[in-house]
Amino acid sequence: MKKSLFALAMGTFILGMAEFVMEGILPHVASDLHVTIPQAGHAISVYAFGVCAGATLLVALHKVRPKKILLGLTTMIVIGALLSVTAHSYAWLLVARFISGLPHGAFFGTGTIVAVRLADDRHKATAVSMMCVGMPVANVIGVPLSTYLSSEFSWRLPFAVIMVVGVLGILAIWRWIPNLSVTSNAGFKGQFHFLKHGAPWLIIMATMLGNGGILAYYSYISPTLTQLGGLAPSLLPCLMAVAGMGMVMGNQISGRLSDHFTPGRITAWLQLLAAVGLLCIFFAGQFLWVNIAMMVLCCACLFGVGTPEQYLIIRHAKNGEMLGGCCIQIAFNFGNAVGAYLGGLPIDAGFGYNFPSLVGLPMVFAGFLFLVAFIRRYEPSK
Repeated sequence: MKKSLFALAMGTFILGMAEFVMEGILPHVASDLHVTIPQAGHAISVYAFGVCAGATLLVALHKVRPKKILLGLTTMIVIGALLSVTAHSYAWLLVARFISGLPHGAFFGTGTIVAVRLADDRHKATAVSMMCVGMPVANVIGVPLSTYLSSEFSWRLPFAVIMVVGVLGILAIWRWIPNLSVTSNAGFKGQFHFLKHGAPWLIIMATMLGNGGILAYYSYISPTLTQLGGLAPSLLPCLMAVAGMGMVMGNQISGRLSDHFTPGRITAWLQLLAAVGLLCIFFAGQFLWVNIAMMVLCCACLFGVGTPEQYLIIRHAKNGEMLGGCCIQIAFNFGNAVGAYLGGLPIDAGFGYNFPSLVGLPMVFAGFLFLVAFIRRYEPSK
């Protein structure tokens, strides 16, 4: 891996830890700050709101060189982690989580531009996948480590780790990212012109629905494995690591396939595979081996679609590439929020833990149909 791509991957690794750290430390946060677990869970939603609000950062920074933007965004991650470490109240933590989410989409938008500009014509999608690999790796290493540190010591310690890694990320970006020229754009208003065309909206809708459909199921993966599949709770951390490895595999494989085939078709096939996986979980999730196998498949598809979709939006966001890359992250996070909410409805109504997958199925399939429409109109065969 080029050192520049490694620096970008460090950034996405930090973002991965910052985004998913709360899932493993919620009980400890709730206990320490004297709130309920659902209230502590609002810190996850607040992060997503920060991601969406962060799109405005790139709009204002369209005349700044990408390297300076990346340095500023990574510094903001460190500040958000510092505020989380020192949070003495629930409100303080929510503010810290919102600030932590602000640089997320902007980093991906800017980082994608840098990765594409540094890669040759045959390996642009692969370069984007190498940048994005930090997110699934964070699920394999960073999140389990955070859960352990919170259980054994303090929930604040994982945020201290994010601070340290964030400082290392700043040094890596300063040392290894070249000082590329400002990305060409048509001024402040011109950044939004790409949204007048159909292709970006098809990509954004496919991203939101596909991601949201899988998250409708994956948000409840723990009880799906233990209560539906019969997995021993003590084995759950190991299975979470397995899920993370599926994410890494999906990310890397889809990036390489997108350089050999058209990225839209790769994304469409992955979403169709995810739909099949959700269907299998609904009908056969009580068999543990089916449950585990489909978990790996869905996780691979979840992170497999990210690279080609991030690359596609850059190709179809002329003069607004960084904003386009940020829009994909907004679609991901909005899909997360909607999918998690809808997936919980059948559980609240008293249905089994196989029903969230049934809720996610039409969402994923609708995303597939948006991709089919995109392919037919905008993506001729290679």
